[in-house]
Amino acid sequence: MSDDHTHVQEFFGSRAADWDARFPDDGPVYAAAVTELGLRKGDRVLDAGCGTGRALPPLRDAVGPSGVALGADLTPAMLEAAVRAGRDRAGQLLLADVAGLPLRSESLDAVFAAGLVAHLPNPSENLRELARVVRPAGTLALFHPIGRAALAARQGRRITPDDLRAETNLRPLLSGSGWRLTSYVDEDSRFLALAVRLP
Repeated sequence: MSDDHTHVQEFFGSRAADWDARFPDDGPVYAAAVTELGLRKGDRVLDAGCGTGRALPPLRDAVGPSGVALGADLTPAMLEAAVRAGRDRAGQLLLADVAGLPLRSESLDAVFAAGLVAHLPNPSENLRELARVVRPAGTLALFHPIGRAALAARQGRRITPDDLRAETNLRPLLSGSGWRLTSYVDEDSRFLALAVRLP
């Protein structure tokens, strides 16, 4: 396992048990972001870096019983917390790394990724892997329940020019990884970048 993986697992593993309690009011913002993904009944969607699975219930509601909702995370403790919360009933949970997903190419209609980009060890390659598993014209939502400035303030830091989530950095990163940015919102109350999978 790489040092990046070990660091991510240690960081999230130690926080998994009380993760949902730390952010109890995020549910409506997650549901609103899932709505903007534009899923239809019967679609197949992945929550990449699903953590405790907070997006899985609205994703399941969006794709309906005929659709498929998957949640993949690198940290076993986060998936265990998702099971304790009953979110495994909304979607199948996979212990998997977004760098090498155990999914067929072009097998999904969409990917939802909350708070994932900042934790990717190789963003270009990892976003390319997400593009691999999504059909052409499928969608990607990069989401965070608060915006970049609010998150930086919460963490006691400043936004730097190399922040991957800045539109000037994210647009070329996505286009070089098989995606085209179609919508970008960075407000105190949320961050949401939507992209479409290129042919």
